[in-house]
Amino acid sequence: MKKFFAAVFFCLVFFLSYSPVRAQDIITDKKLITVDIGKQMVYAWEGGKMIFSTKASTGMYYTPTVKGTFAVQRKIPVQDMKGNYPPYEPYFLKNVPNVMYFYQAYAIHGAYWHNKFGLKVTHGCVNVPVAASQWLFNWADVGTQVVVF
Repeated sequence: MKKFFAAVFFCLVFFLSYSPVRAQDIITDKKLITVDIGKQMVYAWEGGKMIFSTKASTGMYYTPTVKGTFAVQRKIPVQDMKGNYPPYEPYFLKNVPNVMYFYQAYAIHGAYWHNKFGLKVTHGCVNVPVAASQWLFNWADVGTQVVVF
């Protein structure tokens, strides 16, 4: 019986204290990029105001996009990308534009090979339309905070 009450207590504490991150709750006077996986959207913020938004595509079931608070680590104007993540087919993409790495191999970048923005179709990266990726790439600096939720 003690285990039952301990489990109930744990659940109550967890669920009553859990507060999901929402884009409107993140206020900063610096540049900020937020990725809302639930809405499949990317937002650019400056001075606490949203100045740009675009549809996005994030990771599929077996290759989810990492959640958390990060920063743009490096920017690469054009890069070839390849990967093999079973059960998905291997891929090789030439000239991926406007790549901004924010955590390990996770990046925000343009996608010319699909038009499925708003759906989870990636191997973990955050895909945005090429024009949107160009805007974000030009606007964001290395060190710009990236929050994925």
